[in-house]
Amino acid sequence: MDGWITLTDIVQVLKKMSAEIDGPIRSYIGDEEPAKLVEASRQYPYAGGKRMRPAMVIASAGAAGGDRDKAVPLAVAIEYIHNFTLIHDDLMDGDEKRRGMTTIHVGYGMPTAVLAGDALFAKAFEIISTLDVPDSVLRPILRIVTKAVWDLARGQQMDIDNEGRIVSMEEYIETIRLKTSVLFAAGAAGGALCGGGDERTVEAVHEYAMLLGVGFQMFDDYLGIMGDPAKTGKSAGNDIRKGKSTVMVTHALKSIDDPAVLEEFKAILGKQDASEDEIQRARRIMTDSGSIGYAKDLADEYARMAVEKIAFLPPGEDRDFMIALARFSVDRDV
Repeated sequence: MDGWITLTDIVQVLKKMSAEIDGPIRSYIGDEEPAKLVEASRQYPYAGGKRMRPAMVIASAGAAGGDRDKAVPLAVAIEYIHNFTLIHDDLMDGDEKRRGMTTIHVGYGMPTAVLAGDALFAKAFEIISTLDVPDSVLRPILRIVTKAVWDLARGQQMDIDNEGRIVSMEEYIETIRLKTSVLFAAGAAGGALCGGGDERTVEAVHEYAMLLGVGFQMFDDYLGIMGDPAKTGKSAGNDIRKGKSTVMVTHALKSIDDPAVLEEFKAILGKQDASEDEIQRARRIMTDSGSIGYAKDLADEYARMAVEKIAFLPPGEDRDFMIALARFSVDRDV
């Protein structure tokens, strides 16, 4: 591989890495009582998915010149933290489906969903404590991961607060940086630390993942409006009904020239009982205003900037995978 491998290739590599980490992901939650909590805690991490975050942890360790196996426990911990946030996100958003499955708060009840998220969070830090690295490396890993979780909570609250209000592009980007990018970045920097990376390498992969995460979330927001629900596993139109601030909405509100169309768009945005016809009309308005194309172009630009950050790393399979992962983050259907 050299740089931009094909989308088909990266999907296959992700599937291979996901299969390799599936065993470790399943190894840390033992059979114990109460079984209901254990089953709920296992549902999301055991269900698979893209596994981009753990893959990035492992690749960053290799790209830093270290032993990729030493980063596997951290990769599992980052995946657990990610899934802990998904459980709580679904509960806060009232979503009934995740990856085609019934969400945990629906299947097990709200109290168990809260506890399952808490349990995954605690287990993640127990796993990090077992990393086979010197204390001088373990401490910065713990610091960066805990800071990421704190920032993630801030971003999630900002995302909630932004619903139903017009936000600036700067506010939107800061929200998704905190909500999404910080965990990608913590995993990448932590992986590089596990791999013995020097300060320049750790900082570079951290910045790479931060930019990738912004592009990833922008494209995720795009899929939430324009994606195929059969592929994404997400309810189409929910972001419009919630009045969620996305790059497309922010751009459209500033770009729609016709006052009548603008008022029509605002009337649909945030309308919880909007019909499918109204959702389709909102999509058409955003397309006609250039907002859909703008969002895709901006996500692409963030992926390009991410790649620039790691261009100096020695050529190799792990660096090339990270480059391809940036492309995949803004060129996927799920």
